[in-house]
Amino acid sequence: MDNLTHTLFALTLARTPLGRARGTTVALVLASNAPDIDIVTTLGGAAEYLKWHRGPTHGPLGVIGLGLVTAGIVWAGRRFRSQRSEGRGERSEGRGQMAEGGGLRAERGAFAPLFVASLAGVFAHILMDLPTSYGTRMLSPFSWRWFALDLMPIIDVYLWIILTAGLLLGARSQDLRKKMTATALLLMAGNYGIRAVSHQQALATAAERHGPALPAPCEPAAAFGSLLDSWPQSGAARAGARCLVDTAAIPSFASPFEWRVIAQLPDGYLEIDGSDAVWIPNQWTPLVERAATTRTAQVLLGFSRFPAARVLVEPPGTAAVQFSDLRFSTGPDNPQLRARRSTLFTATVRFGPHNEIVEEKLGQ
Repeated sequence: MDNLTHTLFALTLARTPLGRARGTTVALVLASNAPDIDIVTTLGGAAEYLKWHRGPTHGPLGVIGLGLVTAGIVWAGRRFRSQRSEGRGERSEGRGQMAEGGGLRAERGAFAPLFVASLAGVFAHILMDLPTSYGTRMLSPFSWRWFALDLMPIIDVYLWIILTAGLLLGARSQDLRKKMTATALLLMAGNYGIRAVSHQQALATAAERHGPALPAPCEPAAAFGSLLDSWPQSGAARAGARCLVDTAAIPSFASPFEWRVIAQLPDGYLEIDGSDAVWIPNQWTPLVERAATTRTAQVLLGFSRFPAARVLVEPPGTAAVQFSDLRFSTGPDNPQLRARRSTLFTATVRFGPHNEIVEEKLGQ
């Protein structure tokens, strides 16, 4: 999810028993955004960001490590403020010495609730990323496989409305705070539930309309109806067997009832949007195979769930190979869908007149 959603959810959690202890609200907000610290990899360029985003900071070591770091930062900030207040002579010298000893003991004892809140914040971040079609590598660095539930777009305006309304209405009184927090959490659960049902219905409809014309699944998980998805695909798909490699229903930004279904075969994709179905070829010629060995293409292919390759004819004697992830782009034959194409999730490799590689980049 986007960082605004993570922050709003953290503030909502802070109104539950998780936020009772002093400093836990700050810890929850910081921890709920901490896994996205991998944005620093953009200093190395877009390819580095795509390579590392939702990697180790979203895995088991990231949960523990970021939880400890966040709790430590908040705890140290509290202790620093406490020492500054005492140094200003706000109490008499004798009472100040007694308070200092008690205050330091209290600060030491306060680390545990800060750590619990920080762990909850980091873990909530990962749980909210998992249902997005982008997915997350929640076992990295032990496994670099991607996992996704495909229920949510990266930005869900309905979560914005639910969480913002709950926070604003709950600010009026303590009694309303509890009621609106509970209501917001229930409405969130309802939003996810509606999307889960609608997601399965979209897959079932696609299977009914187009399933008979498609080959049998390579593996049971590739069949229409799978909820938890994982990639990259295993051996049967890579071997080029004539079978259904993977299927997915990709959510739309505007409505939880609109889905774009993708069915992957070894030589292309069937893209289903409502009543429209478009065939997108994915032919890996020797030129495509060579382009796929470049660093930029490898980064995109390591991220992409549905990589589609096409060869673009350019000025005489030159050519370009373009790789796109169909979750965030689409085939060239559907102008309405093509408008959704994202520049980040496309890699282009250009060849010169002697088939030498002259350029590789992310973007259109």
